[in-house]
Amino acid sequence: MIDLFATARQLQSFCDGQGWRSCFIGGIAVQRWGEPRVTRDVDLTLLAGFGGEERFIDPLLAAYPARIGDAGGFARRYRALLLRTPDGVGIDISLGALEFEERVVSRATIFSFGPGLDIRTCSAEDLVVLKLFAFRPLDVRDAEGVALRQRAQLDWQCVEDELRPLAEVKQDPEILRTLARLRRL
Repeated sequence: MIDLFATARQLQSFCDGQGWRSCFIGGIAVQRWGEPRVTRDVDLTLLAGFGGEERFIDPLLAAYPARIGDAGGFARRYRALLLRTPDGVGIDISLGALEFEERVVSRATIFSFGPGLDIRTCSAEDLVVLKLFAFRPLDVRDAEGVALRQRAQLDWQCVEDELRPLAEVKQDPEILRTLARLRRL
């Protein structure tokens, strides 16, 4: 697990050195806010905006090996750059551009996972939103873990305000029903 935190710290330093705004989501954030679990990769939201994504994609591909062929083309189409470290740790970079993603990065804070491992993660509220929007079984379990560990501190209104429009776009009413269930935990 320390390798993941070191990978995250190195990637954060690379992005900060470029003057890019970013934060970690996914398993790294779950380690901070939820029920810790094994994770094999690092997930980063990088604010890239719409248009000109090459100014982010190209330097990242120069610094890290791609996990798939034509990773740059894939990233331009699907807004996800799939990289790895030389020793095989997966790196998933979401090229953020939505107003919600801007708010996620703006609300992110530094957390120390150990000496020299100060890593910027999304807020607990944003992690719940991201996990419920993804809505895979593991993501729902992660959201439950955050709700249980952070229930007294969570700003549930923020979660609902951010999740409702995303759930409406996805046209999945089960997402909001699950949120209501989590609020009762």
